[in-house]
Amino acid sequence: MARPARVGIAGGGTGGHIEPALNLADEIRRRDPETSIVVFGTERGLEVELVPDRGYELTLIPPVPLPRRINRDLFSLPRRLRDATSRAREIIESAELDVVCGFGGYVSIPVYLAARRSKTPFVVHEANAKPGIANRVGARLTKYVAENYAGSLSHAERLGCPLRVDISELNRLERRSEAREFFGLTQEGPVLLAFGGSQGAASINRAVWDSAQEVCDAGVQILHAVGARQEDEGLAFRERSPADYHPLTFIHRMDLAYAAADMALCRAGAMTCAEVAAVGLPAAYIPYPVGNGEQRFNAAPVVAAGGGLIINDAELNCEVVLDQVLPLLMDPEAMLRMGLAAGGYGIRDGAARLTEMVSEAGESRE
Repeated sequence: MARPARVGIAGGGTGGHIEPALNLADEIRRRDPETSIVVFGTERGLEVELVPDRGYELTLIPPVPLPRRINRDLFSLPRRLRDATSRAREIIESAELDVVCGFGGYVSIPVYLAARRSKTPFVVHEANAKPGIANRVGARLTKYVAENYAGSLSHAERLGCPLRVDISELNRLERRSEAREFFGLTQEGPVLLAFGGSQGAASINRAVWDSAQEVCDAGVQILHAVGARQEDEGLAFRERSPADYHPLTFIHRMDLAYAAADMALCRAGAMTCAEVAAVGLPAAYIPYPVGNGEQRFNAAPVVAAGGGLIINDAELNCEVVLDQVLPLLMDPEAMLRMGLAAGGYGIRDGAARLTEMVSEAGESRE
């Protein structure tokens, strides 16, 4: 009898790298609970908390952040990269991994290099429309390259982004009544879902608070994830807010939030765009205005397909919500049309597709 498969997964630093990595791990385990999974990370990233919380053991390698300017760290980069790669190779060989899948971030480059040197096949998955340096390097070293956005990496296959099962299998219409009851919403009228990540987004919060009265007066309910950073301000606003405004610090059941909503007002991280499109939820995307601009590129394809609109963060305010978002919420035909467009662009079974590629890569090992 063949032994169970042994898979390494590298994705650390930010939630955008970790969440799809863990969603892949869940899909692999769902198919074969006997599969051994090693998750690579560093002591600096969110994976220190997120990986154990999902039931996986985190294996640490030295962090190798890439300097963005000439400084002392740049000159020590070769040594640090060599040490991290050596440690990653020790883990790959001692665990006798059959295959590795990386999702970018600075934990991935040493793992890619270690896999290549140990002749272990590896898969690169890029969630963003604009890939980072780790995946640009890794994609040159393997023929197994998956992407969420067509054209982000050369010789890549668009497989979508691995999603949690509660999202990938969500039927918004069937769960609508249950979802609205869960959040204390009425069954009638449209619902605007506003969120900006676990810490919240100040620009989204301010625009929602400033427009809440007029939005609710129009018959719209607002489900608003304020985020931890502005929790106190959210509680203060709740004291004087309309009855149809429903704030939460954080939404733990995003599947039900998507089911309850008719439209989202949100950031445009890769996971957010992938989830919102997959479940067919129209959205007004507010790209985070820092970094390399990847969030605007993330939202652009689904918007081009007719599934949403992009609003610049600097331009988001009460008037924009009332002039651009509210009219759409009040137009059922527009909501239906945009939802179908979003769902047509989105990919629900990204986890299953990527698992197939990982299996194929593992079977290719000499």
